[in-house]
Amino acid sequence: MKRESLEVFEEMLTSYPSLAKCKADIMRAFEIMEETYKYGKILLICGNGGSSSDAEHIVGELMKGFKKKRRIEPNPMLDESIRTNLSEGLPAICLSSHTSLITAIGNDSSYEMIYAQQAYAYRKLAGAILCLSTSGNARNVNNAAITARACRIPVIGMTGELGGYLNSLADVCIKVPESETYKVQELHLPVYHCLCAMLECEFFEN
Repeated sequence: MKRESLEVFEEMLTSYPSLAKCKADIMRAFEIMEETYKYGKILLICGNGGSSSDAEHIVGELMKGFKKKRRIEPNPMLDESIRTNLSEGLPAICLSSHTSLITAIGNDSSYEMIYAQQAYAYRKLAGAILCLSTSGNARNVNNAAITARACRIPVIGMTGELGGYLNSLADVCIKVPESETYKVQELHLPVYHCLCAMLECEFFEN
């Protein structure tokens, strides 16, 4: 790990000391995500409600420059006006963003299958799945985790302090030390910002 990445991690722990009890799990989650991108795979992300918004937020930080201007590979076929405005991305997909697809799955099968179906369809492309559930008991999220495990896709969970059922399904589960939904989500944000910043440090120079 680069020193710059470790500094980002330590800064997060300094700003949010209550997250110190999650430090080993956060680091393990980072390692799984880093390995995903080292092998040219895609990160899948899912959640409901506010956690769905968090999933989209994470995709936004990964798919373009977050704290850095990420240089792209030289390509003489690209017009300069386009090339200078492009930023290298770390591929990620928010599974709640496909409205037509998830409503079709919900109507034809069940709402509990909206993420599992996508996890299965993306199984050859996915390097990991990040499952967000403040309780750890969201059935559609947990079904995605079960499906991913069956397809040998590593599962990262982000929950509240109890972990719920997701804790038993995930290869690593970051259980932030809160139980009330909005407070859990407030602590999820610095965790995933830290993970995104660390990944950016590993893969891109200043």
